[in-house]
Amino acid sequence: MNFHGMKVAERSIRNYLSGRVFMARDGNEDLIIADHVPGFRGRVLEEGVIAAALNHENACVLRKLFPFTAPGRVLGKERSFGLGDRLGIATAGHIKVFEKYDAFPVFAQQSMRELNLTGRTYEEVLDAASFAVFRAGFTKTWGADGDHLKTAENIEYALSLGYSMITLDCSDYIRPFAENAAPPLNAAYKEKYTGKKFDIDSEHGITIDFSEDDLKSITGIYGEAINFAVEMYNRFLKDGKYEADFEISIDETSNPTSPREHYFIARELRDAKVDFKTLAPRFCGEFQKGIDYIGDLNQFKKEIKIHAAIARHFNYKLSIHSGSDKFSVFPIIAEETRCSFHTKTAGTNWLVAMKLVSQKDPSLYREIHRFALSVFDEAKKYYHVTGDPSKIPGLDSLEDAELPSLFDNDAARQLIHITYGLILSSKNRNGIFTYRERLYKLWNEYAEDYEEALEEHIGRHLDLLGVTKQRGEK
Repeated sequence: MNFHGMKVAERSIRNYLSGRVFMARDGNEDLIIADHVPGFRGRVLEEGVIAAALNHENACVLRKLFPFTAPGRVLGKERSFGLGDRLGIATAGHIKVFEKYDAFPVFAQQSMRELNLTGRTYEEVLDAASFAVFRAGFTKTWGADGDHLKTAENIEYALSLGYSMITLDCSDYIRPFAENAAPPLNAAYKEKYTGKKFDIDSEHGITIDFSEDDLKSITGIYGEAINFAVEMYNRFLKDGKYEADFEISIDETSNPTSPREHYFIARELRDAKVDFKTLAPRFCGEFQKGIDYIGDLNQFKKEIKIHAAIARHFNYKLSIHSGSDKFSVFPIIAEETRCSFHTKTAGTNWLVAMKLVSQKDPSLYREIHRFALSVFDEAKKYYHVTGDPSKIPGLDSLEDAELPSLFDNDAARQLIHITYGLILSSKNRNGIFTYRERLYKLWNEYAEDYEEALEEHIGRHLDLLGVTKQRGEK
């Protein structure tokens, strides 16, 4: 279907009062066409018909007229899945996945670190998701996550834009603990916890108890983090000040979260009337970026069974961060959480995009790969990875057709994963982006290939997590 020589995205057509709104492509540009529907701003095609650019002002109008294009609260659903689209072009592929599977997506999910590394804003992240949802006619509830936020200023920034979820990163308030520096044990804590056994899951005999030394350690490490979480909840979310879900992140630490620590944190937050929907512990082993789980699967199964029982006891879901490509533990997570969880992915979508570059433009990929090697040490300042570049096959040893096989190599995956910000922001002496514009041109040309690759890759995540397809899907 064409309109004024533009190709109409037919799934986007929506009636509004006596008019209609839809999306159409003019050359390489997507536009909103408002046919006798006021509010949008753009160029006049004919009397009463406006071609509106995909900018923030028009995104706000779109979300007001069509609420399905605005984010909603999904953490209270049985299964939710975060999708960090760092490029602003992945949601179309993600929609194809979540039209099929019985889980609720968080299409807009970015941390301040990711915004800084990509040069984007929370407005741009949210708007890209809204436009993709409208174009595809996706009416299922989806979320927007102000991810790993650490300050009141940033929390309010995301909430003021309509983000439907805040992930509070408590890592700045989690203290290393030394026995000789332990604060005096609060008498109220001693009375509340010591000498008692807390029944978490009687069916499986899971109980928690505390010694005075346990309490000294836990309150010394997590006391300030709990106070911070209570303060931020009361300031922004208590009594419906903002309508958003609250997630607690205690995973950005070097030491795994013990069951005792998890129980204490959850109980103190609940006793303080903090309504959090999910909590992300630091699990045993390593959840490094872009590669499978590193660690003892039996130990992971043993510990997550207790963590999941604690979450059920206090009526919230476990959240699994850095969930990209953790294929070996997904079946364990599905079993022990009883297929009720929140999982976050981000960098894997970027890796799928870069694998497409290696397939479609080997010369460009080789150029970017060499650059990534040159800045790998700088990128490691932002991410903990153990990938060793010496374990990556040399580019000169690979034919063009072999380049995509690099994405089966853990070291190569981590190389490309953590250097995304430096790749996207690199400029030449004249201030012109070295790779960014060429990359987006390629991704635009092969948009359908990218969508199909994402559908397959994210679908594999959901399959292994035990998420069933909705009725009628195969």
